[in-house]
Amino acid sequence: MAFIQYLRINGEDLPLPTSYSFDLKDVQADSSGETEAGTTQRDIVRSGVVNIQVSFQVSAAWLQKLSVFRKMPVLNVRYFDSETLSYRETEMYIDGFKSSLEKDTSYKSLWKVSFDLIEY
Repeated sequence: MAFIQYLRINGEDLPLPTSYSFDLKDVQADSSGETEAGTTQRDIVRSGVVNIQVSFQVSAAWLQKLSVFRKMPVLNVRYFDSETLSYRETEMYIDGFKSSLEKDTSYKSLWKVSFDLIEY
């Protein structure tokens, strides 16, 4: 059974994630909000900005690789689009990077890593 390759960052295939959540968000202008009449006004300047929340259980070597990606200002990302069930490529950055020790092993541990990939 073949697994889907959900993420590739800068040409490198990432391990199979333990969770993969896909959101599309709208960017609103400063003029959006509530009017004097009490109605809501939305001035959307960009629609469908991709936000992917992902988590992994990885080795110490992958923790180091993901930490390097976190520091890069722009990442070339190929991701599995759950809306179209196809692959897309775009530029993204990492936000909300978290790592925690899952299990101490004889080979440098097992780590839980989670972060958001946000489209520019």
